[in-house]
Order: sequence, then C-alpha cells, then structure tokens
Amino acid sequence: MYSKDSNSPHGAAASPVATAAAHAIESETAEARISLDQLRSVVVELSIALNETLRDERSNAAACLERATTLLHGTSSRPTDTVARSGLAPWQARRVLAHIEANLTDTIRNKDLAAIARLSEFYFNVAFRRTVGESPHRYIIRRRVERAQGLLLSTDMPLCDIAGQCGMADQAHLTRMFRRIVGESPGVWRRVRANPVD
Repeated sequence: MYSKDSNSPHGAAASPVATAAAHAIESETAEARISLDQLRSVVVELSIALNETLRDERSNAAACLERATTLLHGTSSRPTDTVARSGLAPWQARRVLAHIEANLTDTIRNKDLAAIARLSEFYFNVAFRRTVGESPHRYIIRRRVERAQGLLLSTDMPLCDIAGQCGMADQAHLTRMFRRIVGESPGVWRRVRANPVD
C-alpha cells in the first residue's frame, strides 16, 4: 500500500514517461495552452519512447523524450519540424519499402505503413516524402507501373492479367496509371519495346 504525498503525486521512482506527462499537465496555464496538434505530437513521441524503452532502444527513447519536452515547452513552432528535417530513419525506410515491394499486388494502406515505421500517419507522410521525394501513394503507383513494365517486356501476359499482378483494379486502371507515369498506354509501350516474336 502506498501513501499519498500531496507534494509528490508521482512518487520518488517516477518513470521518464510519467515525468514528461507530469510536465505536460503542469505547464498548462490559462494564458498559454498547448495546442491540440502539439499535444498529439507529444503523445506520439511518448508512445514511441515507451516502445523503444520496451525494445531496449534507450538512445531512441531518450531522443523521443527530448522532442516531447521541446514540444511541451513550446520551443518548436511546428510539431513536425524534426520529422520534416530528418525524414525516415534508415531502419524505417528499409522496412517500409520492403513491405511495399512484397505487397504490390495487395491493397497497401497508409496507416499500415505508418505502423511499420512506428509513426502517426501525419508524421509518416511528411517523413516519407522527405526521404523518398514523393508521397507514399505516388511511390506505390510508380512501383506498380515499373512492375508492369517488367512484365510487359518479359511475358506474353494480357494486360488484364498484368493489371492484377501489379495491384491495379483492372486493365483500365492500369492503362490510366501507366499513361500518367510513362506518357503512353501499356499496349503502345509494349509494341515499341518488346522483342518481336518469331
């Protein structure tokens, strides 16, 4: 059984996460309230810190706690500044891109990619664009079209089957995306570049 101490509500052995949360509560005043975006960002950073601590990645956890503290004290005007500057960590980029490559034929949701990177969807979109140079959706479409190009040159598969192999809804969807990325229809592109059949 523990005793309540009005001067120390968190106890002598408060964890870093509990301490950061306590600072969030204490720093709120009538004149300067934390914006909802900042609060969300702090919660994300604290969640990541907790996960990294559980995985024994203490340096990553410490960095997350430092970002959360910075956000709480209002020294960063935009919660996404850190992510926007740094993009995805190498391990995040490897895992996300590998997942995309392995699942091009399936539906790939942003929330699933964000979960792999252990970021909120908003943070993930900013970091992905910073790292790869385009949005996750645009990157996935481009990779599907590139896979279609490989199949067009290496197989005799009809366009409707290639569309299915590339995660497109149907041949019309493939044609639309292919034309947008490549500049011509897949049928024309194949005829110009494929080796003639004897």
